[in-house]
Amino acid sequence: MSAARETKASASRSGSTPAPRVVSGRVVRTGAGGVSLRVQGRTAAVTALLLAALVVVMGITLTTGDFPLSVGEVLQALAGNGSGAADFVVNTLRMPRILTAVFVGAALAVSGAILQSLTRNSLGSPDIIGFTNGSAVGALVVIIVLHGSMTQIALGALAGGLATALAVHLLLIGRGLQGFRLVVIGIGVSALLLAVNSYLITRATFQEAQEAQAWLIGSLGNRLWMHANAIGLAVAVLLPPAFLLSRRLALVEMGDITAMALGVNVTRTRTVLLVISVALAAFATAVTGPIWFIALAAPQVVRRLTRSSGPALLPSALMGAVLLALSDLVVQRVFAPALLPVGTATGAIGGLYLIWLLITESRKSRA
Repeated sequence: MSAARETKASASRSGSTPAPRVVSGRVVRTGAGGVSLRVQGRTAAVTALLLAALVVVMGITLTTGDFPLSVGEVLQALAGNGSGAADFVVNTLRMPRILTAVFVGAALAVSGAILQSLTRNSLGSPDIIGFTNGSAVGALVVIIVLHGSMTQIALGALAGGLATALAVHLLLIGRGLQGFRLVVIGIGVSALLLAVNSYLITRATFQEAQEAQAWLIGSLGNRLWMHANAIGLAVAVLLPPAFLLSRRLALVEMGDITAMALGVNVTRTRTVLLVISVALAAFATAVTGPIWFIALAAPQVVRRLTRSSGPALLPSALMGAVLLALSDLVVQRVFAPALLPVGTATGAIGGLYLIWLLITESRKSRA
């Protein structure tokens, strides 16, 4: 068997994402030629369709419900010229919630896309590796032990996610952040953190346990402008450097030797991107609680739609926003008047997707 076939077979057995082999598309350059961007037609089309779908979902969310509104009334309310009732419904109840869903979905999807590319494994997501459970531990400590406010809960979740990432990094020192190693260690850390979560809930009072369990499900209910502004600011700060490093990320996915030969500082690039991924997941979890499935599935769905062998961060961000906004719309409208948290919908779908993904990877390993 040739070296190329051996590499391909090894990648298939490990469940990793195959390295890019074909580079296509049109290169767009600035007038001075200092900045160039390769645009693939299929990727651009998928991005445009996802953007259109997001606009449609947001429009339906803002116009339907117990207090239906026309598109004109929604636009007037957004412009500050609507009636008192329409202004309250749009600007106080619906708009902060839908924007929180859009920003959280985008943050989780990009976080998952980065981790899946770094690990070259479709199971590489903050849900599986344990960063989400780490954020949950931080939040539960604030809720049960410190009896903190909502702001303190969010800060605790952020601290827990970052501390988990640091712990995983320390366990990987001298072993490299690549392949199945990060995924396997992350799964072990996640299981340990899940046990800690269960212990904290058993030590809580009945009221504290109820509050903690409600937070652990993941919800967009009662989200205000403070939540939308917080996650929006995090996304505005963290997504641009992630997009700028996407080309280096694609080269790192091809393998360390290839990336270094092309002038990429692999260690620094991988570390910076890992920090961005963890921060995105931690901020998202701090705002809404753990929301499963988005970070795991959105990047994989985008890869299949775009037929791209490398990371597609912008389409992944839009896919995550669409999936979470659509899931929240379904739990609000289909299951009304029951107030179901969006985490129940994403968790159910995510479980089915994970089963399908494991079966698919198992068949690849036997091929």
